Amino acid sequence: MEREQVVHQLVHLYALQPERLSKQVRIEQTLRYAITQEWPAGMRLPAHRKLAEGLGVARQTLALAINTLLNEALLKTAHGQGTWSRKPATKPAVFTQERPLSQRAQKVLQGPGASLIQSGAFVPGIPDIAQFPMRKWRQLYASVTVPQNALLLSYSTGGYGPLKRAIRDFLERWRNIRCDIDQIIITDGTHNGIELCAMALADVGDTVVMESPCYWGARNVFTAAGLNIEMLPWQPGQGHSLPATSGPVQLTYLTGSHHYPLSVPTSAHDKQRLCDALAPAYIIEDDYEFSRDDHTNLLFDPQSERHFLVGSFSKMMFPGLRLGYLVVPRQLSEPMNRLRSELFREGRMLDQAVLAQFIFDGDLDAWCRRIQRDYLGRQQVMHDQLRTLPQVKRISPPSSAISLCVEFEPPIDDVQLAQALLKEHLIVRPLSPVCAANDSRAGLVMGVGMLSGETLAREAQRLRRCLENLLP
Repeated sequence: MEREQVVHQLVHLYALQPERLSKQVRIEQTLRYAITQEWPAGMRLPAHRKLAEGLGVARQTLALAINTLLNEALLKTAHGQGTWSRKPATKPAVFTQERPLSQRAQKVLQGPGASLIQSGAFVPGIPDIAQFPMRKWRQLYASVTVPQNALLLSYSTGGYGPLKRAIRDFLERWRNIRCDIDQIIITDGTHNGIELCAMALADVGDTVVMESPCYWGARNVFTAAGLNIEMLPWQPGQGHSLPATSGPVQLTYLTGSHHYPLSVPTSAHDKQRLCDALAPAYIIEDDYEFSRDDHTNLLFDPQSERHFLVGSFSKMMFPGLRLGYLVVPRQLSEPMNRLRSELFREGRMLDQAVLAQFIFDGDLDAWCRRIQRDYLGRQQVMHDQLRTLPQVKRISPPSSAISLCVEFEPPIDDVQLAQALLKEHLIVRPLSPVCAANDSRAGLVMGVGMLSGETLAREAQRLRRCLENLLP
């Protein structure tokens, strides 16, 4: 590819990045996408001066972005000789020694997983990180990092007490859940909470029942724990399929008040009917996305001896926070807290202290109210653009969630469709890979966290035009 073509391509990709991001971050995302998705290994970048002029940025800004990609091993450079792209490994290494990865690990790596691309138009599962009040967050770090708080640098046995109180009060305000502080376990995000449940409540070979379509991350955690996974299709308004299972059910994993990835309200009645039929030993409900008024869709009961609620602040605030909570039955709080300490150790007291103060000051409530209003408006823009597409069977109604789902009439190949959109720099996830073998649904899961305003309107129109050309 000619140098001028490379500059033109990068300018085009740069223009697609959200304008609210800093110029350095936009350049980083542009280069990261080009290296991983467009360029062959060893592509030489144009001279930095020409590249900076084409992008309309200062050379220092470009240098900082390139340095980030050098640290990520996506670029390599030699003094006075130029800068080249490096292709990241996209496949697991071929093992030649006698002991490769375990069968459980290989099974996880063969299934759907986290995307290498975590930014861009319509990437699902990513909240709006550009508008988050980071200045207040930094101020809180400064306020807790003082000499008298040196204990915050130690282990956090049982979790930071003030954060548990803040979460208890938050759950009562937003989820109408009244639980004791001792029932709350601080986790390193949703996956960590699900993993703790799998380790504490089930043995290798036990059966866990999940809904189809499912959250791929939870399925991977259960696979890694060596559990037997059975998936039962769920249709909004129709409930779950209830075939006879192969044996006793140890765990039932359900989404909370808002289904992911279908992005529609769930039904406590459907979930209760399923649990009555399966009689699982324990019920885990993942409160992935929610609004203030949908708590009636939850099946979770804090007084029950078999109900667990998993929650995370990553989708409310920003993914890098990696803090969440697990609400457990009273009789299991002490042994599960000890198990968490023994398996994962506990720390991040500074992060926990900052989050506690952020909640106590009312900033989390204010942020949730503000951003959920924004998400509702963004989803309405997407709904207006996509609802008239050919072959659309169902589109999730506008909500305050960060994701939406478009289902297609058969026989649409949603995996091929997602790959075609990727070539147009539109990042979506296909629905079919997270469905059971007897669930033939196909569709696209997309997010609204990375785009807003005129950029969202422009990209939504471009997405519709691309789909009109791709759909039969």
